[in-house]
Amino acid sequence: MSGESFDRYFRLIHSERQRRPSGRLWCPAADVYRTSDGWIVKVDLAGIRPEDIEINIEGPFLCVSGRRRDNVCGEGISHYHLEITYSRFEKTIRFPRSIERVSIERDYHDGLLVLRLHEEETKGQARAASLK
Repeated sequence: MSGESFDRYFRLIHSERQRRPSGRLWCPAADVYRTSDGWIVKVDLAGIRPEDIEINIEGPFLCVSGRRRDNVCGEGISHYHLEITYSRFEKTIRFPRSIERVSIERDYHDGLLVLRLHEEETKGQARAASLK
């Protein structure tokens, strides 16, 4: 591929990214670690308010969902270049077995959500939690 055609191809891809719809669901990056008493889950949620984050556990599934809002732009402002997705997000992690019997410690700082899931002996049901 020549330099000119590569540049044209790159511009085409780049312009397609700028046109992506703001209503589409996106999936944040996450890291999962095993500990001696449970799990640690880190989710990259830059620019998201704590009250816009939901945490749900059902069986072996942990689901972190919510919405990133663009609170900066208002009337009279038009976009020039957009790469950040402002819409609903969802990250679902499947564990090897049910995690309904866990206690959860939550920390959200500088756009990084850290969940510490400690296994317990008490019987649990499907649960939901927020960062409020």
